[in-house]
Amino acid sequence: MTDAHDTGLPGGVAISHLSVYDWPAADGECGGTPHMHLACSEAYIVTGGRGVVQTLTASGYEATPLRAGTVAWFSPGTIHRLVNEGGLRITVLMQNRGLPEAGDAVLTLPPEYLTDPQTYARATAIPADAPEEEQERVARARRDLALEGYRALRQAGGPEALTAFHRAAAALVRPRISEWRERWRQGAEVDAMATGLQLDWLEQGQFPHLADAAVRSQQPSFRGKFGMCGRLDVYQD
Repeated sequence: MTDAHDTGLPGGVAISHLSVYDWPAADGECGGTPHMHLACSEAYIVTGGRGVVQTLTASGYEATPLRAGTVAWFSPGTIHRLVNEGGLRITVLMQNRGLPEAGDAVLTLPPEYLTDPQTYARATAIPADAPEEEQERVARARRDLALEGYRALRQAGGPEALTAFHRAAAALVRPRISEWRERWRQGAEVDAMATGLQLDWLEQGQFPHLADAAVRSQQPSFRGKFGMCGRLDVYQD
């Protein structure tokens, strides 16, 4: 081998296939759990059905329609809620593979559940070894709890409540930053550095990396996982 280039998906991304929950909520809309990422951008490629992604940022509230063929993406700090209006299916691309799986997401729970990592974990963890019916019950309960906090943020209407949520979310993940940094270094940073090295070689009239060309493929390592927004088919990073 000519370098230590990571063999994951291009650009340090992670991919999953999402069937958005059709569970009705108290407001009459069906869908997933509102949450926010702190260090990763996210992209949706809509492959079927229809729906909406509701978002909250410092610029205010927006609702982006989702139809087959739509590509929508948003940066860290965007609170987002998927609403399923009928058979909504999405291929999700996440920046910085390894970080989302390591907890780069905070649900919009009411403030009393955001006080410390242990309190937050008790309210959000889905027991992996529990029967599917129990996993679904927990997933629905945490979705409904997150919607309580989400509605309060929307109704507040000003930057103060949003800033308070950002502050609480940042404090929750702070103990994990060293772990995240190492995952980033082994994933997305490796990809970026590999491109720089390849450009250096090409500028010098060299091309050793071309002899290492390879084709890789993968099937989902887990199907139907209860995620934040729906049932997930996930791939090993």
